[in-house]
Amino acid sequence: MRVADFDFDLPADLIAQFPPAVRGGSRLLHVEASGTLHDRWFSELPALLQPDDLLVMNDTRVIKARLFGQKDSGGKVELLVERVTGEFESLAFIRASHAPKPGSYIHLSDDTRLEVLARQDDLTQLRFPRPVLEVLERFGRLPLPPYIEHTPTADDEARYQTVYADEPGAVAAPTAGLHFDDAMLDTLQQLGIRTARVTLHVGAGTFQPVRVDHVADHRMHSERYTIPQPTVDAIRDTHARGARVVAVGTTSLRALEAAAQSGKLHAGSGETDIFITPGYRFRVVDTLITNFHLPRSTLLMLVSAFAGVDTIRAAYAHAISERYRFFSYGDAMFLEKSPPA
Repeated sequence: MRVADFDFDLPADLIAQFPPAVRGGSRLLHVEASGTLHDRWFSELPALLQPDDLLVMNDTRVIKARLFGQKDSGGKVELLVERVTGEFESLAFIRASHAPKPGSYIHLSDDTRLEVLARQDDLTQLRFPRPVLEVLERFGRLPLPPYIEHTPTADDEARYQTVYADEPGAVAAPTAGLHFDDAMLDTLQQLGIRTARVTLHVGAGTFQPVRVDHVADHRMHSERYTIPQPTVDAIRDTHARGARVVAVGTTSLRALEAAAQSGKLHAGSGETDIFITPGYRFRVVDTLITNFHLPRSTLLMLVSAFAGVDTIRAAYAHAISERYRFFSYGDAMFLEKSPPA
């Protein structure tokens, strides 16, 4: 497969720059396994679910991962913390006229400076004088995606976070979860539709372009995940009842499928660089709620693997013609898994 097979033309005015007026006020494109499309609203989600279905949600919390500082020389530096690797250490992308060298410092204020430890490919290892999350909360800014063009506001700090966010560590939101509000969660519970949690800390690599021509040559970024034992138990019970496991977002799906590579889902924590492309055999997830993804992206390849390449091409063409809103603050899809070839 070529990366160009996953390209499409998207009018710039369909890239959502702001969330809808109310959380959950988005549209929902229902894509049946047969390829049949239905234009709906996200508020109609409960009608697409059945009692005993299980929604698996990613409870990661977006941290204020963007920092601005100065090198020892006075040169300006912009940092994007990609992941927290310890209480006092992190890996970060650095933008500067000249990359700071190991042993030098990046100054955030008169009393807060970060020590540059080493380079790791495109990332730089940093040591913080105080706990990383504490420094980020004081000096950091919300890391909105590169295609959102405005400076983060207080509204973004609330809306670019799921209502069930709990575990700090992500530098990008699990955006399918942004559509859920407390009222929707209460409605689902009343209908007998259950929920469970996983954690996958979304890294900045989710926005990195695929720079190769052939899909098989792409090197996937790695992300940290945790699958609790109660979630494994709930999934086994769901399948035993003949009900569906519904992943809320590609991050939940990646965490579950990564933890089931042996053929059986296991609880625990780990790192995953799972790269899901057409031909992949899904072991855990039956249905997927997701937003619309970037052209030529690994996530577009993932949803093509899940629903079928031709089905996704048709769904995206329909979404563009019907002026759905795209990407993080955009509308959602409810994807039924295509039958095995």
